[in-house]
Amino acid sequence: MLLNAAGEVFIGRRIDQTVESWQMPQGGIDKGETAEVAALRELGEEVGTAKAEILTLLDGDFVYDLPEHLIGVALHGKYRGQKQSWFVLRFTGADSDIDLTRHEPEFAEWRWAKIDDLLDIIVPFKRPIYAEVIAAYKKWNAEKATA
Repeated sequence: MLLNAAGEVFIGRRIDQTVESWQMPQGGIDKGETAEVAALRELGEEVGTAKAEILTLLDGDFVYDLPEHLIGVALHGKYRGQKQSWFVLRFTGADSDIDLTRHEPEFAEWRWAKIDDLLDIIVPFKRPIYAEVIAAYKKWNAEKATA
């Protein structure tokens, strides 16, 4: 979850979808990588910038299953879903530092969104996991504010 100075969340519209499907950047951990290194690498690959700092790893494992019509198609056809860990990152650059074409593009376009609007614009099958991620973020943010 990449946040700008206004607390808005980076979302991208996937390049490989014909429907309006927005999501936050995500990716896998390569052999020998830590989760933190992978998060920053994936950010560079998908968003085209490394101008971010990790604030926290959210508590919990977040799991989702693909809908039947995407099994064997999405996730390189190898998986039925994912178990994810989610980091919160602060974007330290300017919007002009974001370059979706720096690597092989995964997003056709991007924008900043209010966290409370995410569930209305995220691809439907990911809404339950995003609800869990948002709740974990809000819990962490509240705890941080009272610490």
